[in-house]
Amino acid sequence: MSSDAVDETHENARQEVIAVDADDNEEGLVNRLDAHTGDGVRHRAFTALLFDEDGRILLAQRAANKRLWDTHWDGTVASHPVEGQTQVEATEERLEEELGIDPSQYQNLRVTDRFEYKRYYENAGLEWEVCAVLQATLHDTSLEPNPEEVDGVMWVPYERLREHPEYYRQLRLCPWFEIAMRRDEER
Repeated sequence: MSSDAVDETHENARQEVIAVDADDNEEGLVNRLDAHTGDGVRHRAFTALLFDEDGRILLAQRAANKRLWDTHWDGTVASHPVEGQTQVEATEERLEEELGIDPSQYQNLRVTDRFEYKRYYENAGLEWEVCAVLQATLHDTSLEPNPEEVDGVMWVPYERLREHPEYYRQLRLCPWFEIAMRRDEER
């Protein structure tokens, strides 16, 4: 699908993501809707995993109005940096926009991993991303979820989820979060 053929009424048609090669080197900008439809375009993304001081992870349920993986449970936040934005800056912005979490509530937000994946979602599109994983610990766990972005939140014992994902099958986890969790050697 070319930019000329995208559904101009969809908000993603008015945004761009950073196209990248398999090593996460920038290859220019691409229309966000184009990147997520047809054969897709590999692009830069991130997922953030925030923990409390007891080792629980904050999961967020994607809003029902999301085009892809609507109502699925995700790590704390996931999105795409914009041109000129670092992964940390993009994560800080999304944490505040989606959950009302500002940088004073956590420490040591850092990139802990990076991987490429490609997954299709029903007949709606796909994700083909080089995804950075960021982690931090919240010392202040107060939240103000944005209902346009998040339909629910829950704290889950991370090691239990990681070691026994079958116990949480009913949650329908986002694929990028499942990959990040499977690869996690940080915790």
